[in-house]
Amino acid sequence: MELIPLLMFLAVGVVLLSGYPVAFCLGGVALMFGLGGLLTGAVEMSELTFLPGRLFGIIENTSLMAVPLFVFMGVMLEKSRVAERLLASMGRLLAVFPGGLGLAIVLVGALLAASTGIVGATVVTMGLLSLPTMLRHGYDPRLATGLICATGTLGQIIPPSIALVLLGDVLSTAYQEAQLAQGRWALETVSVGDLFVGALVPGLVLVAMYLLYVLVISKLRPEMAPAMRAEDARVDGVEETSLLRGLLAPLLLIAAVMGSILAGFATPTEAAGVGAFGSLLLAALNRHLDLHILRETVRGTTRVTAMVFMILIGASLFSLVFRAYGGDETVAHLFDALPGGAVGAMLVVMLIVFLLGFILDFMEITFVVVPIVGPVLLAMGVDPIWLGVMIALNLQTSFLTPPFGFALFYLRGVTPPEVRTAHIYTGVIPFILIQLTMLGILALFPDLATWLPGLLNG
Repeated sequence: MELIPLLMFLAVGVVLLSGYPVAFCLGGVALMFGLGGLLTGAVEMSELTFLPGRLFGIIENTSLMAVPLFVFMGVMLEKSRVAERLLASMGRLLAVFPGGLGLAIVLVGALLAASTGIVGATVVTMGLLSLPTMLRHGYDPRLATGLICATGTLGQIIPPSIALVLLGDVLSTAYQEAQLAQGRWALETVSVGDLFVGALVPGLVLVAMYLLYVLVISKLRPEMAPAMRAEDARVDGVEETSLLRGLLAPLLLIAAVMGSILAGFATPTEAAGVGAFGSLLLAALNRHLDLHILRETVRGTTRVTAMVFMILIGASLFSLVFRAYGGDETVAHLFDALPGGAVGAMLVVMLIVFLLGFILDFMEITFVVVPIVGPVLLAMGVDPIWLGVMIALNLQTSFLTPPFGFALFYLRGVTPPEVRTAHIYTGVIPFILIQLTMLGILALFPDLATWLPGLLNG
């Protein structure tokens, strides 16, 4: 019986190699094993009748309403060229310093991550807008591509992040299940807002480490990150007011979204509504809001949202059948057999998440893996906020790791011919080491993720 849950995972992996949509792979495999269990008597029908309740729970979950709103905000900022103005403004302010363009890329990447939270859109936007400029001014292709890939993935960890919204919802359910398994009724849950606050300090520390790396490279290897000439930085006669406007508008939007959450004035879902409306205002102020842009934004939002919820439905069916076969008990037995207790279990989970990040998107890992391992880890005493931030940071690292990192493929699709794939692969290695270092720091000092939520809630 314990082999069947493992066979389910292997079956999903084989089906995914066919290139079929992930949501239908998960749902199809679950239906096959569920039907087989009913025919052989290994699964009772009563164990599968919980599916309608789970689906209805997804429908009435107010936290998940933040997903389409944050996606709308990000797509609107991309379509209305707010991101382009932000990059141009920051680049011209810092370009005259050694490594200035690289510093601008990191800062703009962090701001775009806080504005959009969509990794693919951020990497592609940064690649199209900044990579030609960096190459034209003598930047090493490895440093340029590594910077763009690394900063483009900051949307995984810097709030408001769609990955954190989904992780918060899944961990909340896992926390309740862990409490019930121990005979306690969970009066509190893991809120998305707490996860946002918990990820804020590690995200800012990671940005600071990127900036420090660029400064060190520009000092030790100035030929890799040269400064622009002053006359080149003032192209097209751009006025200071124009530069200030390009920086101020996105900063106000980020302050409105995150400030309302940190101050306790709004839930993440309500703040997502503020962000969506604010992105419309910014587009209108920049005179880039028309029927065509609005139509493309709504289509892009609908496409991403439909994909998220279809995967969520397929993953819900998969986890239901998995548990009907006793999969949660199998995982608990495996973790109990590991040396080191909770520490050993965390190391194994982090390794599994890292490896799965090569072939699966963060949504599939969040909806399939976290509901299975989350209750077991939380029952072993792992802090849910720290666990969520660790998983998000781990997934961000896997986005960069060759040869299957998603960010590498996103950037490869928009790079000029003179930039080779080898440049991208070697360029991200220092940033992978930086992120692994950050993961180790967070593992040694969990207070980086738990201190601020405890302070605000206390």
